[in-house]
Amino acid sequence: MTMIKTLTLRFALKVWQRNFDVWRKSLGVSLIGSLGEPVLYLLGMGFGLGSYLGTMDGTPYLQYIAPGLILSSGMYAATYECTYGAFLRMIHLKTYDAISSTPVSLEEVIAGDIFWGMTKCLISGSIMFLACLTFGLIHSGWAVGLFPLLLIGGFLFSSLAMWITSKAKTFEWFNYYLELFITPMFFFSGIFFPLDHFPKTVQTFARVFPLTHLVRSARDLIQGKIHPGILFTFFFILSISLALFFIAIRGVAKRLIK
Repeated sequence: MTMIKTLTLRFALKVWQRNFDVWRKSLGVSLIGSLGEPVLYLLGMGFGLGSYLGTMDGTPYLQYIAPGLILSSGMYAATYECTYGAFLRMIHLKTYDAISSTPVSLEEVIAGDIFWGMTKCLISGSIMFLACLTFGLIHSGWAVGLFPLLLIGGFLFSSLAMWITSKAKTFEWFNYYLELFITPMFFFSGIFFPLDHFPKTVQTFARVFPLTHLVRSARDLIQGKIHPGILFTFFFILSISLALFFIAIRGVAKRLIK
């Protein structure tokens, strides 16, 4: 309870503002990085593999993979920001120490970084959304529902990444997290193929991945298929994210306050 009482949204947003101001100085490079890889997947898989597959579950393949690439681009942005970025500020640049020597508490610094990770998720996902819109892959007005999904997805992946960062000893340590969790989730969350095309064991693991549920809801929104399951996914992911948020703050604070 003590930790929760020290969190003031106003101060956490000051940390968010600091990160935003730093990001603006390299805006061009950041935007190119956000757009490059997802668009390559869209073009390579969509036009290349899509020319052989034609449709997937009755949907043109390029349109089929678009929702997942929007969500996954946000996932990667949040993950990198709250692993490598946060670790650099926390350990090497001593930014956390410097800011927490002001009236801003350490918990508020951590929360501000998580909020910034959410924002990076929204920015990257929005850029990919515009790219898909340019390619004519989005036709339903319900597709605007992807933005709340990006926010809660960013909340979850930022909080989870920050908790991982609280355990990391070096930059290389993040390879375990990325290669053993994030990358498998990217390939086995239904972005490129329906889950029922995989072996039963893979399907079981895939259903545990949060990205699987986000991608399913995003695909339904883009196709205009509205049902209560989308709201359930939203609040389910939100509840997990809130738990991870406080776990991450406690983990980082415990590491830095000795």
